[in-house]
Amino acid sequence: MSSTNFTIYYGSLVNPETLTSYHAILHCLLAVNPHGNIEWVVRDVPDSMVQATLLEQGCPDAEVVELKDGQFLMPGFVDTHTHAPQVPNLGSGQQYELLEWLKNLTFPMEAKFRDTEFARRTYQSVVHRIINQGTTTCCYYGTLHLDATKELANIVYSLGQRAFVGKCNMDRNSEDYYIEPSWQSSINDTKALISHIQSFPPSPSGISLVKPILTPRFAITCTSPLLSSLGELAASDPSLHIQTHISENLAEIEFTKSLFPDQESYAAVYDHFGLLRDNTVLAHAVHLNKDEIELIAERKSGISHCPTSNFNLNSGVAPIGQYLDKGIKVGLGTDVSGGFSPSILSCIRNASIASKVVAMQNRGRNNHDHHLENGNALGHCKFADTQLSIATLLYLATLGGAEVCMLSDQVGSFVPGKSFDAIIVDVRDTAGNPAMWDFKADTHDLTGQDALRGMLQRFLFCGDDRNISDVFVQGRRIGGKA
Repeated sequence: MSSTNFTIYYGSLVNPETLTSYHAILHCLLAVNPHGNIEWVVRDVPDSMVQATLLEQGCPDAEVVELKDGQFLMPGFVDTHTHAPQVPNLGSGQQYELLEWLKNLTFPMEAKFRDTEFARRTYQSVVHRIINQGTTTCCYYGTLHLDATKELANIVYSLGQRAFVGKCNMDRNSEDYYIEPSWQSSINDTKALISHIQSFPPSPSGISLVKPILTPRFAITCTSPLLSSLGELAASDPSLHIQTHISENLAEIEFTKSLFPDQESYAAVYDHFGLLRDNTVLAHAVHLNKDEIELIAERKSGISHCPTSNFNLNSGVAPIGQYLDKGIKVGLGTDVSGGFSPSILSCIRNASIASKVVAMQNRGRNNHDHHLENGNALGHCKFADTQLSIATLLYLATLGGAEVCMLSDQVGSFVPGKSFDAIIVDVRDTAGNPAMWDFKADTHDLTGQDALRGMLQRFLFCGDDRNISDVFVQGRRIGGKA
């Protein structure tokens, strides 16, 4: 591999490490090889030592991209739950809760995707918008339409985003105009989509960026034969990911219990059909009971925390800290259009507020006593009933989401051997975001790493797509304001 084909990035870098820590590095050299993977990272390199370091690394003639003062590199965002066909509904239906929102707003919009040309036009715009929000990996729900969902997969593939794309399985409890004729046709179309996506040529590095994912919308819209067949399909291929909803809304939970009276809980329904495993993404999880939390932890399934949607549809506040203390994988999901923004930045802000709401609700309760049950300690609790730190929020938006998607060995942080899925953040006034105060202003008397940490915090809480200069997946620039 010729080192002259490497691309070297030089400047400030933010890198998640754990749920409680991250690195803020001012002068960093990061090398991306021709396959789009990170070859090496060298920290704390002053300007005067850049050329000597490149010579030492064996690539003195490599292209160097130097970040400007007020810019920094960070891993791209991972959106673990969104609905591509709902983007046209953004900002609508704020008066509804979940089931009424589906009936009156969402199903009518999704039904329009029976028109494949409409789907093609819409998805082209949708995926562009999501990429430009800094989302390098996305878990997409399509509609129940096979051809439209093929178009979604085609567009994601052509634009170079890393993604999971699923066709919704829905053979009951929907509107007459938006329901599959049988569980057999639902399974047949699902298999056809899987074959379609798996036929995509891999990237030049040999990586398949777009993957299929089984997508039972939720238990309410799936008969037992359909869930059973999906479980059999999953069992035939352990690498096949699964995504669905769980315990988002109290009325939804009661309806689910009435449909599956033989099962002890909502989570038990999925487990009964073999759909709860380590590559299952469970969206929302607002109202899980203790046994469900234990079951999900045991199965090593991941949770997509969708706080914007949970607030917006009046669903509730998920106790994410409890899940983290149980060792459950957690990422963030925009859940458009229950969530009113396609940006993970919005999720970060609302995840912060949600954790503060939980903390306020439990203020004054002794942490040790609060985590006792029947006089027995449930173990040390670090995150429950406390507000999430900047380090935790950053982790959930990047490496945590990668863990939920079973991709943490490939993306989510800057480690040699991982793919270069990244964004360049620009917090300068020239970015044009009026909510972002000039990082050099006298009011911010910060220097060194403290200044970089301040820039990160202001980006997370005040930034938008204008502050995302470049978006990279597998080393290739696929979006960004620049």
